[in-house]
Amino acid sequence: MAAADTVWDEESLKSPHAATDKRQRVQKMFAAIAPTYDLNNRLHSLWMDQAWRRKAVKLANLKPTDQVVDVACGTGDLTIAFFEELLRLNGGRPGTFYIRSAPAGHEPRPVVGIDFTYQMLPVARRKASRYEFPWFDKNSPEGFFTGACSFINADAQSLPLPDASADVLSIAFGIRNVADPAAAIREFHRVLRPGGRLIILEFSLPTNPLLRTLYNLYFRKILPRTATWISRDKTGAYKYLPQSVNTFITRQRMQEMMQSAGFTQVQQHPLTFGVCVCYRGVKS
Repeated sequence: MAAADTVWDEESLKSPHAATDKRQRVQKMFAAIAPTYDLNNRLHSLWMDQAWRRKAVKLANLKPTDQVVDVACGTGDLTIAFFEELLRLNGGRPGTFYIRSAPAGHEPRPVVGIDFTYQMLPVARRKASRYEFPWFDKNSPEGFFTGACSFINADAQSLPLPDASADVLSIAFGIRNVADPAAAIREFHRVLRPGGRLIILEFSLPTNPLLRTLYNLYFRKILPRTATWISRDKTGAYKYLPQSVNTFITRQRMQEMMQSAGFTQVQQHPLTFGVCVCYRGVKS
């Protein structure tokens, strides 16, 4: 690497998804920007990132007893959004559901957040701590458990969860950062139960040429400077962001990957002029 703190230099940014050590680069990058991650997300999406997550939750079509796994959960925004929807569906009070796919050593929770970068998880746990109260589950031998979400440090390509153990699996702005997206999607298929829904939320580019030009002006020229200044980042994270979107697979290819992994009813839902796309598939 070009300097001690640099993760993405000009050479590696030419083809970030082809980097043989992409996994390590991504982990180091997110560890560096974790403290300011939420602030930059809000400011540079003009608070639209929260609306996109709400759309992802809506497309998941949750049921009161669903068990959710949120991969690449980061600081827990989507994880918590799923829990809040489950709470609403259960009448706004502790309900009779939990996630039976919790790994050994982890208490069951309605929603499990998983991220490859450990430094993100303490932030997520703090944000979820407001829901730390007892829950009763009539189907659980233990009867009671506390808290809403369990957060686990693990790789999207090798989830520490049993086969057919979740009803919904989501990944928001994370599939682009996985070393092998097709392998991760196959792993998601393994973890979901029949009828389970896969929700992939990811950046894209507007299809309208004028909008794409204007967006890339902001995305490639303005955002990297302001986000780097806010985060004091030296890794090149906010140069990687637009380049990783511009060089990522097409929407068509994403749908083909989902279908190849065994998902049916695969759909794409462009959001905010196509700046973001929510993909949905069902395990048959």
